Amino acid sequence: MPTIGTEKYTAEWLALVNNLSRSDAGQLEHLIHQNQHALSDTFYQAMMQDSSASEFLSNDLVQKRLKASMQQWLTDMFQSQTTEHIQALVAQQIKIGEIHARIGVPVHLVLNGARYLKTRITQLTSHALASHTSILIDLAMEIMSQAYSNSHERNSRSEEAYRLHAIAQNIAHEKDKQRAAFLDWENKVMFDCASGVDAALLQPLYSSEFGLWFRHKAEHAFAGAEEITLINDGINHIDNVLLPLLALPSLQADTKKLQCLRELLEQSKSIRYYLDLLFEQNREVESGRDVLTRLLNRKFLPAVMTKEVSYSRRNKSQFAILAIDIDHFKTVNDSYGHEGGDLVLQHLAALLSNTGRGGDYLFRLGGEEFLMLLVDINAREAALSAENIRRKVERETFLLPHNQQLQITVSIGLAMYDGHPDYQLCLRAADDALFAAKRAGRNCIITAIDKADS
Repeated sequence: MPTIGTEKYTAEWLALVNNLSRSDAGQLEHLIHQNQHALSDTFYQAMMQDSSASEFLSNDLVQKRLKASMQQWLTDMFQSQTTEHIQALVAQQIKIGEIHARIGVPVHLVLNGARYLKTRITQLTSHALASHTSILIDLAMEIMSQAYSNSHERNSRSEEAYRLHAIAQNIAHEKDKQRAAFLDWENKVMFDCASGVDAALLQPLYSSEFGLWFRHKAEHAFAGAEEITLINDGINHIDNVLLPLLALPSLQADTKKLQCLRELLEQSKSIRYYLDLLFEQNREVESGRDVLTRLLNRKFLPAVMTKEVSYSRRNKSQFAILAIDIDHFKTVNDSYGHEGGDLVLQHLAALLSNTGRGGDYLFRLGGEEFLMLLVDINAREAALSAENIRRKVERETFLLPHNQQLQITVSIGLAMYDGHPDYQLCLRAADDALFAAKRAGRNCIITAIDKADS
């Protein structure tokens, strides 16, 4: 993945700024400041003319949050700039591009708004200043677009990994199911051969139940795995070499037929072996789970959050985030060693898993911090669920090595999804609430307040 050349962009930005006289720079800064309200209106009016913008923008969102941010962006772009300020501006454009990718705002909407913005500025100032402004905005858009592209690629890989995880969520069941389907085909071929069925009528492996699963699901789900190629080779050899051989009149002699069937069984055995390896050694599935607790790890958090935000916005529903942290966990490690600490983490993971509903998600974010996403839930129900978890943990006896026992507590930060397309705001709100719960004395729940409306 290409990296963003922040030094290169900083140098280009600095060169542009240095080409402008101090007098012209001051004039431009004053003009932008005077017209920042009208310019932000122009930008968002242009964006909202596109029907696809309604998925991301509303008049209420623009008026309450986005216009002020746009006005600040304009002020930052055209005020007196030092090298340090320009470095911060480049970093800001990168962050904006990443947010747009996370939310899923199409690049063309932003570029369309920027085009109208440049046109409006041209109407307000001289040709020379308008040209400078246009180049500077184009540079900012270029940085945003590259950051958007990089972030979108990362998100796509994460979503693909989560899709794979979802396909193989019950991997043991899927493995048994496909082994059974393959054995059904093998037994049928052997039975048909023993019964004297015309070999030309034998079912090819590719068109069997197993073959359909392999072609339409496994090849895509486990793309890149060596076992896929080896299974493919085995299927091709059976369908294109061995089954046609069995249909030849010259192969009707028992010895030759038996030899061909024996080779078919050997190929089948190899396919079953590689099928087992495919399930047991699939690293993509395992890389999405925490090694100690077997919970989801951070890898799938963006994919899950993006999916739930999309679902909630589409269905006008809510979800809740619980940031859960074990109180005084360092003391547990210091007193009972890391073996004791690991047992506590595994025990808590099992307790949280048993407390959640089938549609809820549970992550271990690292250390002693866990995250629960409670789907289709309102604020009252989420608070009750959080309190239920707090009480269960408080009452639970945690078993340690050498028959030792321990009581622990957790602090919980609760945040409700408020409809904003950027899920990071909800995650940060839950984290802030968790810190507040720690400051409030631990073993308690703090619900986040929507700072944007306060």
